[in-house]
Amino acid sequence: MNRHWKVGDLAKLTGLTVRTLRYYDQIGLLSPSGQTESGHRLYSESNLSRLHQILSLKELGLSLEEIKSALSDGQISPLEIVGLQINQIQEQMKLQQKLLEQLRHVSKLMQGQAELTVEDFTSLLQAMKMEFEKPVIERQTSWERHLDLLGDFLAEENGISTHKEENQ
Repeated sequence: MNRHWKVGDLAKLTGLTVRTLRYYDQIGLLSPSGQTESGHRLYSESNLSRLHQILSLKELGLSLEEIKSALSDGQISPLEIVGLQINQIQEQMKLQQKLLEQLRHVSKLMQGQAELTVEDFTSLLQAMKMEFEKPVIERQTSWERHLDLLGDFLAEENGISTHKEENQ
């Protein structure tokens, strides 16, 4: 049996606001699958799946317009989205592990009353900086690549040659 949620129930379930869900409907990003007799929006399990895709792509740095385009054109599958999330989390874990190792090293030095060197601090600061910068840079690079592929696909669909083809 398919479950359905009213907009308020879906908001509570997902942690989003009713206003956000209404906005997604307004811009055609997430339309409810039905309505009650009194006109309340009803969202289905497939709507919930699409919402997961939307929120995942948003978390990966895409704008709502880019998300709408990617999902409506079928350029990215739900499996690819989950794969991107997995990769992102694995990368974050690596960065966290490196930072943890640096902090343990500094803690060990401090516990032994050893004087911390400039290299100890700079190494720690670099690990902290990478924790914040690397995912942003990788996300940007990844999506630039995806958007290039999307642009090439759209150009091909519309019979427009791309710069790559012109240069070959």
